[in-house]
Amino acid sequence: MKQILTLVVRIEPTPEQQRLLNDTAVAFASACNWINGNINSNLTNRNSIQAVCYNDVKSQFGLTANHVVRACARVGANRLTAKQKRRKVKGFKPTSFDCDARTFRIIEDGYLVSISTTVKRVKVPMRVSNYHIGKLKGQNPTSAQICLHRDGNFYVHIQIKTDIPKIKKSKNVIGVDFGRRDIAVTSTGESWSGKTIQNTRDKYSRTRASLQKKASQGTRSTRRRCREILKRLSGREKRFQQWLNHNISSSIIREAITTNSIVAIEDLTGIRERTNSKPRSKTERRRSNSWAFYQLRVFLEYKGIKEGVNVIAIPPRYTSQTCHKCLHVHPVPGKSYRSGKNFKCGNCGNQCDADYNGAKMIEQWGCSVNQPRGSELLSCATVLGLPKADTERRSRQCG
Repeated sequence: MKQILTLVVRIEPTPEQQRLLNDTAVAFASACNWINGNINSNLTNRNSIQAVCYNDVKSQFGLTANHVVRACARVGANRLTAKQKRRKVKGFKPTSFDCDARTFRIIEDGYLVSISTTVKRVKVPMRVSNYHIGKLKGQNPTSAQICLHRDGNFYVHIQIKTDIPKIKKSKNVIGVDFGRRDIAVTSTGESWSGKTIQNTRDKYSRTRASLQKKASQGTRSTRRRCREILKRLSGREKRFQQWLNHNISSSIIREAITTNSIVAIEDLTGIRERTNSKPRSKTERRRSNSWAFYQLRVFLEYKGIKEGVNVIAIPPRYTSQTCHKCLHVHPVPGKSYRSGKNFKCGNCGNQCDADYNGAKMIEQWGCSVNQPRGSELLSCATVLGLPKADTERRSRQCG
């Protein structure tokens, strides 16, 4: 089994090479828009689209044969995605073009990338780090994208295929509870506070608001200077969040490897829509909409695949309201034993951190999926009439 890793490397073209790359991106986008507008919208297969329009696209837009094939493939993939999401394909912007083994090649001697354009083939230096060198060494990638980013520089997105180990089977589970106050809390007691990222986001929000006001009301030189600063600040908050999620996911996967465990997380699909339906202040709405839990989940999943650690997503319903000791939920609808960061069970008297309790419940959910007759782990002793000792035994079965 193979895992595809996308390596993003900045390239440093000369002015002439940059013009050729821009022209190729414009021609590629124009070809995609023409194909999408003129070819039967029901066709989503690359070969079917290519059979109908290959000659017309090649003669009209001046693309190489392989770029025409990749344009047909991009339109087909976008149509298929749009069909699954029940929406129309939007227009294609001239900011990237796809390459295959015949239209690009990595040259390790000097770390150059050879790219086919509409006029000629160019060799462009790459700005590589030790990380890039380690990943590219001995590789022969067969697909890539040349992309123009918002900072005005071109980057090559290289797809590298690597062999991955078999997923390890284990009865040990690490439950991970996601939240805003604490970004992640594990059932083993590890936690990562969300205070730093919240303060960082609040700082950038205040800075952006101040600069945007000055950019619209100040003098000519002030407006120009504010726009320059806003452009420089663009993406810093996103990069900080990405760096933080990389660190958190790496720590969790390392612990799973050390303890030979699988990782159970919450499936928070649709959480933003559910939270936005509740009345809240403008600040709280901004904070809730800036959550990056899906990114953290993706990082955990792909790092888990890379290391042979199984990462499973379980339903989040009642994980924060159920006592992990006796599996009891507050009997009154709308009420909970959780109060802020504290959890106190009214049935067995268990008191602990609320996020830790949620992580332990997620762990038990993971055990129920991962073990034979695991559903018995989620049976409440209060309902079954089991003695307290049996309840404690069952709660210890998954660690």
